[in-house]
Amino acid sequence: MGKKVTVVGAGFYGSTTAQRLAEFDIFETVVLTDIVEGKPEGLALDLNQSRPIEGFETKIVGATTGPNGEGYEAIEGSDVVVITAGLPRKPGMSRMDLLGVNAKIVRQVAENVAKYAPNAVVIVVSNPLDEMTALAQIATQFPRNRVLGQAGMLDSARFTNNVAEELKVPVSSVTTLTLGSHGDTMVPVPSKSSVNGKPLAELLPADKVEELVTRTRNGGAEVVALLKTGSAYYAPSAAAARMAKAVAEDSGAVMPVCAWVDGEYGISGVYLGVEAEIGAEGVKKVVETELTAAELAGLKEAAEAVRAKQADVADL
Repeated sequence: MGKKVTVVGAGFYGSTTAQRLAEFDIFETVVLTDIVEGKPEGLALDLNQSRPIEGFETKIVGATTGPNGEGYEAIEGSDVVVITAGLPRKPGMSRMDLLGVNAKIVRQVAENVAKYAPNAVVIVVSNPLDEMTALAQIATQFPRNRVLGQAGMLDSARFTNNVAEELKVPVSSVTTLTLGSHGDTMVPVPSKSSVNGKPLAELLPADKVEELVTRTRNGGAEVVALLKTGSAYYAPSAAAARMAKAVAEDSGAVMPVCAWVDGEYGISGVYLGVEAEIGAEGVKKVVETELTAAELAGLKEAAEAVRAKQADVADL
């Protein structure tokens, strides 16, 4: 115990992430912050009152933050900070449509994290994900291994769920992987996807696999279109919380995340969705998995698409 984790942004995503982190019961404190006065404090009070029922001791602390960094002292000494701050998508919007508005928010948050939690590992979940992860690293000036983004865990979970539903099998019997960007250049990896150890290609025709891949790529938009107000948060918060847990426990778990790639797969100098070993210092190492020629080409294409946009964020 003694570990402290902060979730910045008390919307549906942030508050659900805080709940999951508290219920793990491995942290001494979960701090939830927001710019809406009283909201994080109210949610923290509510969450603390659930402790006797759910049987966990982690204390949840709410803190309202101001435009000039007021309130951020609450996050002091955090081991992990999850940044969910920013606007969600509306129907018909792409993740990239959020770039300008969310860049200002994420930069300000990242600067305050650097000031009050200089040793934290930062997990970014704000969209557009790959660009906001790059921006958070620029704004904090943290070593790149200590800033990572949540995307691949969620996209792989969506792919797994899609396959399980199509084949009417338990999700536990399905293994899938997605790499690349969180968006149009997402690279689902059918060659590393299986059901009870059997390759996906042996169980489904190529066009059906491609259909599931497309549904995975549009998974967020599918939820947004149905909800009409707001975007997904149950599955995304589960993914972010598991990443924070791996950091807190220094577990070395291998997860698909948005990490700095420097030479792996013949790609350098970009934040990209890859598999990585996660521990106390963030990304311990990027894990290269064997890809088909087409999958590798897709990953390189994703890297170039993301690189062009990440170059722009430094000025936002």
